[in-house]
Amino acid sequence: MEQQAIQRAWFLIVLAVVTVAFLWLTLDFIEPVFWAAVLAVIFNPLQRQLEVLMRGKKTRAALISLLIIVLVVFVPLILLGLAVSQEAVNLYNRIQSGSLDVQAYLTRVSPMLEDLSLRIGIEPGSIQQRIFQAAGLAAQTIATRAVVVGQNLLSVVAKTGLMLYLLFFFLRDGDRLVGVLGDAIPMGVTRQRTLFSQFASVTRATLKGSLLIGLVQGALGGLLFLALDLRAPVFWGVIMAMLSLIPLVGPAVVWGPAAIFLMLTGSITKGIILAAGGALVVGTADNILRPIVVGRETRMPDYMVLLSTLGGISVFGPAGFVAGPVLAALFLSVWDMFAQEHRAVVLAPSEPPAPPEQL
Repeated sequence: MEQQAIQRAWFLIVLAVVTVAFLWLTLDFIEPVFWAAVLAVIFNPLQRQLEVLMRGKKTRAALISLLIIVLVVFVPLILLGLAVSQEAVNLYNRIQSGSLDVQAYLTRVSPMLEDLSLRIGIEPGSIQQRIFQAAGLAAQTIATRAVVVGQNLLSVVAKTGLMLYLLFFFLRDGDRLVGVLGDAIPMGVTRQRTLFSQFASVTRATLKGSLLIGLVQGALGGLLFLALDLRAPVFWGVIMAMLSLIPLVGPAVVWGPAAIFLMLTGSITKGIILAAGGALVVGTADNILRPIVVGRETRMPDYMVLLSTLGGISVFGPAGFVAGPVLAALFLSVWDMFAQEHRAVVLAPSEPPAPPEQL
């Protein structure tokens, strides 16, 4: 008996060491694996329907699902990325060449800034200098990011290819992989089903809700910029879509200052239209769509969504807007199961809970 315990202990040690070594070996590829798992969860209903149409031929169904995912998700993302990059480069070139006359805009705003600065005790000359410094820093940041993206293009393409390769197997063998994972985690069938179900529902809610709402708000904001003949509508639309993924931030960070700037530079009508359109059209899209798309699939409190999203982005980068809420949902699910089991242990069968008081 003692010998069996020693053997089991050594086996667990070897299992832990090998697992940690393998995770360390594949650490640079965790993000492609994560996104492959997320997309497999999102498009699992499509895979199941195709398997029915293909009469159980999972390989063929997975290939068709993968093709649909590439056409629906990746091709639009590539085209959008090219458009955003082009507009960002054009904006940077215009600032560098001087065709974007920042001085002229500042001259128009200068009287208002001087009056405001005198009231709050700031030297008027320093405001213009700070604006130029901020514009230069923004231009330098855009240029640096463009160079970094260009240098890492091969790595991005390789990781995307790896993700699509893994996605095929996750789609085809997803049920079997979940079953193997469930057998390897000895914590009970009920707990496993609860955690897997929570992971799937929160992942779908996050992508279908936050991402879809972000795309809608970004598209509406970009169209508003385009209708008002403002520069780089695609670029600012994408920025608004990204900001909408962060709770309590939203696209108002873009259209709000832009509307104020238009009013200060004399384009009062455009500024009023931009402010009204941003508040009534872009802003209300979230209030209308979120209860429809997200409300029935996740019950996390707003503060938990905010904390998990910001924490996820700071730890995992762009993948954090999905990984953060998913981890928060699993955290709440595990503690909810623990609380229910603890109550079941404390309340013995011979001691049923007291019935609620009648009003």
